[in-house]
Amino acid sequence: MNRSRAAAWSAICAAVVVLLTGGVGTADPRDDKHRVDRQLQQTEATLEAATDRAREAAAAHDAAVAQLPGAERTAADAKGRAIGAEVEARQAQRDSDAAKAAEAVAQQAYGNAAEAVDQGRSGVSRFVAAAYKGSGFFMANTVLDAGSPAELATRIGYLDHIAANQQRALDGLTSARMVAKQRSNSALLARQTAERAADAARRALAEAQAAQQAADQAADDVRALVARTAESEAVANDERAAVLAQYAELRAESERIAAQLRAQARVPNSHEVATPPRSGAFFLMPVHGWKSSNFGMRYDPYYHVWQLHAGVDIAAPGGSPIEAAAAGRVVRAGRAGGYGNYTCLYHGEYQGKGLATCYAHQSQILVSVGQHVARGEVIGRVGTTGASTGYHLHFEVRLDGTPVQPLDWLPDCLC
Repeated sequence: MNRSRAAAWSAICAAVVVLLTGGVGTADPRDDKHRVDRQLQQTEATLEAATDRAREAAAAHDAAVAQLPGAERTAADAKGRAIGAEVEARQAQRDSDAAKAAEAVAQQAYGNAAEAVDQGRSGVSRFVAAAYKGSGFFMANTVLDAGSPAELATRIGYLDHIAANQQRALDGLTSARMVAKQRSNSALLARQTAERAADAARRALAEAQAAQQAADQAADDVRALVARTAESEAVANDERAAVLAQYAELRAESERIAAQLRAQARVPNSHEVATPPRSGAFFLMPVHGWKSSNFGMRYDPYYHVWQLHAGVDIAAPGGSPIEAAAAGRVVRAGRAGGYGNYTCLYHGEYQGKGLATCYAHQSQILVSVGQHVARGEVIGRVGTTGASTGYHLHFEVRLDGTPVQPLDWLPDCLC
């Protein structure tokens, strides 16, 4: 892939990441990113042999369309949370208002209690003043002056009554003060708690409303992106002839390769037999990586044509060594249209058919035609030449020149 193509593709992917991770919501953005990545990978694989302009337009459109459900779900989540926050804020304000009213009642009760305390204190003061002025001696003399035992009992009872009233007044003073203090403290605490709750609810509401606005804006941005990238249909129409021509050229190139390999099987002294190993898969894994695209027919939804993906793609870092899947002779090494730098090894006859493996999109070819290579020998480096949208090895297995499923010949673990 040249620099301009790489830059364009990177810009598309960067836009996807920004739009997905920049939204606000409870859904995990990684789930949406993985889904979009898969759709982008499918688009990339399907349109690998298309023109750069058609591929980039289709990828941008598919990325935007894939983002839209996640963006709309995030906006709906944010709206729901904003509604919930508004309900909580209203309830918190009602609780705050109720607490203020309760505090007012408590303050009134405190005023009443304080008035009772003042009255009790006044009564005690009068009693003390009377005692100070000598009335106590008068009461004592009154008892001593009683003319009969019955009168004495009455006068002593009267003094007990006065003393009891004095004690009740003192107890009432203490109790009224305590009740008033408790009511005052409780009312103050309730009001402060309610006001803090109301403040927190208002802040939560403001945050939820801001989140809703951000999510709505993100969804609008994605819808606008979808609308803009719908222009890719016009690009697809403009590129139709060029894309179909490239598809036709790729098929023709594959047929030329098949014809060359069939001819190789008829060359004198080329009837060696491809012998499978005693154990394990027939071929070694040609590169250490992971499968990024399967072998088989692909349907292009933009141009409505079927095309054969003649091998399996194994993604690996650029420059990774490519090893010969089995011992063989190099029968092709050089540029091959959409295959880029392409090498084919002929391994001999297998069940009466010529068996070959081919390696495409290499950054370097390290062998030459006619050279014999051993199983596991490094024959090239992973690249992205030809019709390729990223570093990977396009690996083919061909019988009598016809591509067959490579996975049937490789280790099940692809390792």
